[in-house]
Amino acid sequence: MRTTSPVVLSLLALGCVSEHGPLTNRMAQSGTRYLTRAARQPVSWQPWGREAFALAARLDRPVLLYVGADDCRWCAVMDREAYGDPVLGAMIDSMFVPVRVDRDERPDIARRYQAAVQWLAGLRGYPITVFLTPEGSAFFGGTYFPADDPVTGRGLKQLLPDVAKSYREQRGVILQKAALVRQLAVTHAAWARGVLQPAAVRSKVAAVRAVLQAAAGAHAALGSFMHTQAVSLLLATYARTGDSSYLGAARSVLDFMVDSGDAATVDVARDDPPSLVRAGLVRNLAVGWALTGDRRYRDAARLVLQRLTRDLGGAPDGAVFADREAYVIGSVLDAAPGVDDSAAARRALRALDGLLRRTYARDRGARHTPGGAGVHGLLQDQVQVAGACLAAYGYQGARRYLDVAADLAHVLDRDFADSVGGGYFDAVATDPVPPAVADRSKPVLDDLLPGANAWAARVLLQLAEATGDARYRRRAEATLEAFAGALAGEDVRASSYLLVAQHVLSPR
Repeated sequence: MRTTSPVVLSLLALGCVSEHGPLTNRMAQSGTRYLTRAARQPVSWQPWGREAFALAARLDRPVLLYVGADDCRWCAVMDREAYGDPVLGAMIDSMFVPVRVDRDERPDIARRYQAAVQWLAGLRGYPITVFLTPEGSAFFGGTYFPADDPVTGRGLKQLLPDVAKSYREQRGVILQKAALVRQLAVTHAAWARGVLQPAAVRSKVAAVRAVLQAAAGAHAALGSFMHTQAVSLLLATYARTGDSSYLGAARSVLDFMVDSGDAATVDVARDDPPSLVRAGLVRNLAVGWALTGDRRYRDAARLVLQRLTRDLGGAPDGAVFADREAYVIGSVLDAAPGVDDSAAARRALRALDGLLRRTYARDRGARHTPGGAGVHGLLQDQVQVAGACLAAYGYQGARRYLDVAADLAHVLDRDFADSVGGGYFDAVATDPVPPAVADRSKPVLDDLLPGANAWAARVLLQLAEATGDARYRRRAEATLEAFAGALAGEDVRASSYLLVAQHVLSPR
């Protein structure tokens, strides 16, 4: 059995002291309930920002970055068992600069380091536990770690001294590894461009069908947000081709989620915000009702609409994230007419008007959260708010919603477009982040929301159809081509992209 070394014990006794005095927990003034709860933990959590990374550089320590969320089962476990332990807290404070991020407040940071953990460890999911250089480059990480595991050596009490020792004694190797991870992300993005090929799109859609069929045959759980996007793709494919195998695969997921009720959004989708799973589901239920006439889908859609509209704008801690709220609103407005629920549509319109008042400014785009401290310049906010406005325009025909969507498309082109590689970056270039994170990503695959570039292409196609302006369609096609070479093996995660690509390639 391993024991803690005398050096580590002495560090624990000294605590974490910088040249300006003790490092203290700074979560009390955070903007979300998830972060403020961590103010009671015996870890000196720092907010994300240049100050924390500058402190790491002055102290010559690595950063321990932890990304969690309210809607994450293993985040709650790790918070309770690991970060609630005073001994472990003292160990962290003596060797690292600990930085804590709410996934839903800063989805751009979460996405970057989720990708880094995938490169480093082949793991996806939350929480994200990753060790960084003071420049922000990842060199070691994973997802959930237990507080103590002396048998395998994979508990934090075993890992933390090893990581700190490696950083001190093998700095060259650590920096090389961090540079390699960063370069992998840049190189992967460079391979993404390609040409939309109908045969390739059909093959990838068939692969999504096969994944769902295999999961249903194995009686696997089918209730994540990405599953709802895959069902949307398969239902649209059935409507276009009449191939009943696509309908059958889609119904295997719909039937599971209808029969499971809320269990499908609580027990199955462990990391997915339940409201987003319900929002993805309700679109599919409305389409499923239209395609099959199965009244279970209509009745289930009405129940889900009641739940969604009851919760719109009603976050218990007052936090509203524009991308998530807009996706829910757009889903309600898309689904409600199909199941004759005008009351739900009216409530969604009121929620959209409130969201626009709080988060949108003409020619400046949408901000992530209301108020002066909100994050500006996230791609997902722009495309989801634009999508909700186009859903409102389609439902009500009010020109003001179309004007907002067109203005947001202008903001996309001005502030987010990659003029070299095509597509759109996930954040504007002026966001104050450590140097390594200045390598902005261009998300296209589904995760907790539809892939932002896939949704951007969807918005542009809808604008082309609403305005008759062919330039929007050309921009949508160029966006899709920017990622045509990056989808191999992605299957379900590529569903939103494939749905839009099918629409572009279908005869006009």
